[in-house]
Amino acid sequence: MATVTLTGENFEKTVTDNSIVIVDFWATWCGPCRQFGPIFESVSNNHTDIVFGKVDTDAEQQLAVAAQIQSIPTLMAFRDGVAVFRQSGSLPAAALEDLIQQIRDLDMDQVRAEIAGTQG
Repeated sequence: MATVTLTGENFEKTVTDNSIVIVDFWATWCGPCRQFGPIFESVSNNHTDIVFGKVDTDAEQQLAVAAQIQSIPTLMAFRDGVAVFRQSGSLPAAALEDLIQQIRDLDMDQVRAEIAGTQG
């Protein structure tokens, strides 16, 4: 699956309506972002059941602020509507593939229990 452009209008619906969503926050002027883009696109082709979204932080400044993006590229991953990963900097393809497997392997009942425990 090719990457999709995420905006303030479709971000929340995309995250909540799909099992796994991986988001690349980037900008056109960012060298590391331009290096990571083809890796992100290539890996997306290996996982047609996952939504790979891109947020242009210049075009979607409010969304970047809401997501508390401090530096780019920043990669975020959501599983069942829950943010389960966040890291600034680009990843090599093998590390991104490994991350995807870790997200697939998560016990979401345990993740939700941990979140409930930290909020209670």
